[in-house]
Amino acid sequence: MTRARMPRQHEVAAARRDPRLLRALRERRQDDAWRTRGTCQSVDPETFFPAPNEPADAAVALCRSCDVQGSCLAWALEVGDCHGVWGATTPRERRAMLVAWRGEVEPDPAAVDDAGPPVRDRLLTLVPLS
Repeated sequence: MTRARMPRQHEVAAARRDPRLLRALRERRQDDAWRTRGTCQSVDPETFFPAPNEPADAAVALCRSCDVQGSCLAWALEVGDCHGVWGATTPRERRAMLVAWRGEVEPDPAAVDDAGPPVRDRLLTLVPLS
C-alpha cells in the first residue's frame, strides 16, 4: 500500500477553480436521494474502484454523463472518502479538492459526535511523504 502525499499548493489552487468542485459546492445537501438516480446504479461497482495500476477513465466518463455528479462529489468530500471514483474525480484529484473544500465549507454540526472532531476528519488523514 502506498501513502498519499499532501497536495501541493498549485494543485489546491487549481482545485479551487475546478468546475466539478464548484458544482459540488452548489449542490451540497441539495439532493438527499442522489444515490438512487446515479448512472452508477446500472454499472458494476468494480468499475469505480480500479486497481492502482489500472486507469479510471471508464468510471470518470460514466460520471461525467451523470445528473447527480455534484451531489456525489460533495458527499465524497464531506466524508473524506479517498478510494474509487466519485463525482468524476480520482482519489488524487479529491485530495487537492478536499483541502479547498475544507476552506470553503463550514463543518456540519450533524457530523460532530460526542467523541470529538467531525466524523470526516477522523476518516481521512493525509500522510505527507518524506
